[in-house]
Amino acid sequence: MHILVTNDDGVNAPGLLALAQEMRRLGEVSILAPDRNWSGGGHVKTLGRPLRVHTVTLADGSQAFASDGAPSDCVALATLGFFKKKVDLVVSGINPQPNLGHDVTYSGTVTAAMEAVIWGIPGLAFSLASEKDHLADLDYYPSARLARQITENVMEHGLAHGILLNVNFPYLPENAIKGMQITRQGLRVYRDRLDRRVDPRGRDYYWIGGDAPTGLPETGTDIGALAEGYVSITPLQLDLTAYGAMTGIEMWVEPASLAVEVA
Repeated sequence: MHILVTNDDGVNAPGLLALAQEMRRLGEVSILAPDRNWSGGGHVKTLGRPLRVHTVTLADGSQAFASDGAPSDCVALATLGFFKKKVDLVVSGINPQPNLGHDVTYSGTVTAAMEAVIWGIPGLAFSLASEKDHLADLDYYPSARLARQITENVMEHGLAHGILLNVNFPYLPENAIKGMQITRQGLRVYRDRLDRRVDPRGRDYYWIGGDAPTGLPETGTDIGALAEGYVSITPLQLDLTAYGAMTGIEMWVEPASLAVEVA
């Protein structure tokens, strides 16, 4: 089993190292991750410039590869032949903050797993529901051990074609975590605001900021599971078609007509 480990916080992030060390217990591990923080970068495919990769030595002395592309670029590089051996599984993380609800469209952690699914490879995204920022000193090893358990189950039982898992761990002592729940996406509440400023040359510039997002802790959702002390496992698919809306739209969309011009 050849496992690709990547993330969106950068190749030297401690969450990536913790995840890679646990994945080594399951198979051969290769690491290809961004050379900088791509948090909030979303699903990117870099086509307008070349991608560069260089080797990095991690804190435990192991070798990794760093790319100047996005997390999804790293997965594409790996699946398109950067490594001689075929990649069998992609794991992404461990992100220091949760990826819940609509976060999945912004998250480089999750979109790396999405990229894996596009190439027909199982993808797992792991995030830690810490309230601290990504530079804080966090203990990733309890969640890394749980990530290994989940990955082991995926290896044994498989995932349906086109499905990825978005996994969020509560930031609790290992013995305080109540278990795991299969969840749906919850409702994230964003409190973004636009901060307009003026640079020394008198030109306007903008920061998109605001308070940290919250969410509605409804039972059965990823947000609700974390609030109750459970690991949230949310199966996601890339087919975004709203099938339930198709019939209603068909009622007001006229069939296309072919105008025949008579000479």
